Amino acid sequence: MKLQLALDRLTRGECIRITEQVKNKIDIIEVGTGVIKEYGVSIIRELKDLYSDKTILADMKICDAGKHEAELAFKAGADITTVMGFAGNQTIVETLNVAKEMNSRVMVDLLEIQSPERVNELDSLGVELVSLHVGKDKQTEGAFHTDLFSLIQDSSVQVAVAGGINAQTLPEIKNHEPDIIIVGSAITGKESPMLAATELREIID
Repeated sequence: MKLQLALDRLTRGECIRITEQVKNKIDIIEVGTGVIKEYGVSIIRELKDLYSDKTILADMKICDAGKHEAELAFKAGADITTVMGFAGNQTIVETLNVAKEMNSRVMVDLLEIQSPERVNELDSLGVELVSLHVGKDKQTEGAFHTDLFSLIQDSSVQVAVAGGINAQTLPEIKNHEPDIIIVGSAITGKESPMLAATELREIID
């Protein structure tokens, strides 16, 4: 079970400072959508250069122009990029094709997807990794709930989970054995990101 650090709604300096503190506790560095929009794909390259031993995920949230946007992410150094589960099948297939050509991976974000049938369809398209995701705005109604695992019960995909996950909610989530735990503010918003990441790592291990 891997721990993914989500860097979002942060300055460039904050991204580097926090990552440097917790680098020994995490497996994947996620360059968040907001960070990419503010600094461009060059920040993907910068983080890859600084932390070449880590998997870098670019949260591009691709909705269209799959080939072009996936190439932007992978050429900048991303190992994984994201495409939305509600995107057209052609967009998803194009993103997967680019990833295969560039020896990289795609994570399909299931934000607002409510149908297991759609997940099965994604599986049939060749999707291997999905994210069960409660978005930032929707977290005002409640954070990640394990009911979301029902979406993937009949598919063979690997699973990441995201959405307000913290040390209190992680133990129940861990029981469902996801492949990746994605944590943002429960690390980045703490006075000591290192202590927070250490606590999460201990729960996972």
